[in-house]
Amino acid sequence: MHIIARSSRIVALGTAILFSSAFAATAFTACQITDTGGIDDNSFNQTAWKGVQDAMEQLGIEGRFLESQAETDYEANINSLLGGQCDIIITVGFLLGDATQTAANANPDQKFSIVDFAYDPEIPNILGQVYATDEAAFLAGYLAAGMTKTGTLGVFGGINIPPVTIFMDGFHRGAAYYNAQKDTSVIVLGWNPDTREGLFTNNFDSLDDGRAYAQNLYDEGADIILPVAGPVGLGSAALADELGTEQLKIIGVDADLYFTDPAKKHVYLTSVTKRMDATVFDVIKNTMDGAFKGGVLVGSLSNGGVDLASFHDMEALVPEDLKAELAAIRQGIIDGTIKVDGN
Repeated sequence: MHIIARSSRIVALGTAILFSSAFAATAFTACQITDTGGIDDNSFNQTAWKGVQDAMEQLGIEGRFLESQAETDYEANINSLLGGQCDIIITVGFLLGDATQTAANANPDQKFSIVDFAYDPEIPNILGQVYATDEAAFLAGYLAAGMTKTGTLGVFGGINIPPVTIFMDGFHRGAAYYNAQKDTSVIVLGWNPDTREGLFTNNFDSLDDGRAYAQNLYDEGADIILPVAGPVGLGSAALADELGTEQLKIIGVDADLYFTDPAKKHVYLTSVTKRMDATVFDVIKNTMDGAFKGGVLVGSLSNGGVDLASFHDMEALVPEDLKAELAAIRQGIIDGTIKVDGN
């Protein structure tokens, strides 16, 4: 039975509480607040919610979520969950950083965790979950540079914020690393990691924007595009489906879009994944075990918090020597011999 909140309006289906299938009542409740992408965004909100669902199934907790329809909903949604009914409140997205901090400072006994944000200095009752997605995106950039037929790649973001641009940084630098190793001149349209200027839709929900931005990049020669914009990227996938993958391939972000966008799964070369489900689950378990501590939890290639998804239907298209190079680069990133930050 699901409780779904849209803005301040709550729609209850069946009952007012979401129970795990195995437990009629529990002593622990995890509550999630989404950003404007919604709980079923095929991206980070949905992946984080999977972590709550996994905890419901495996740990027998109760889980609830509230969806934010606009940024003005963030504070109200957090406040609606205060008062003791949530053992931990999990906010999802960089844009909830200020509202989460305000609520945490005003309610020091309430435990919070936020996906895609960390505080400096640390706040004792907030655990930030952040991800070294530039590591996996570096691999994606190298892969794309090795696979392009036009010599041109494209990337665009939803909003110019660090959790978005870190993907774009890694992708651009991975392609540059390929050029340095192969003496090639593959170019990346849509982002400059030095000037911090690039293409942004300024939203995370318009599929029409995803199509339009991908079309513009394709018209400029890009045959592989990385949309870093949550559900917006589904519009790019729809364009690739119409054009055909010989003309345009897409690299997904956050989740493995081969599985979360099954109708268009054949257009995805790979995805840069963030295991928000794993980190959310760990935060819930640690909180249940009395081991909650404010600070930062970092997902990386070394601990499985980020990764490059399988090539799935395009497995046979990726040359074996390129796969071997990617494996070597992955190990180099993990052991520190290859730097992904441009330094």
